[in-house]
Amino acid sequence: MDSDFGGPVNVGSDEMVTINALAELIMQIADKKLSIRHVPGPLGVRGRNSDNRLTRNKLGWAPSQPLREGLKKTYEWIEGQVEDARRDSTIAVAV
Repeated sequence: MDSDFGGPVNVGSDEMVTINALAELIMQIADKKLSIRHVPGPLGVRGRNSDNRLTRNKLGWAPSQPLREGLKKTYEWIEGQVEDARRDSTIAVAV
């Protein structure tokens, strides 16, 4: 993507999501069931989403997929990288 804009921009989903909902979504994608444990500490915001107006205005770009689809593709890519690394380490040990 070409642009003359040199500043930082947020790139993310404009879908409002809580941390708990994000954790649940990732567990669904990963087909894992883990417990969520809350630890004592300061409370932050109740949810988070990205304000993409600057990205649209300066770069002419906006996310084209829902958060779930982006996370699914990201998870699958990371999973593939981990598998490749495991295979490579197995090969290196076997040689």
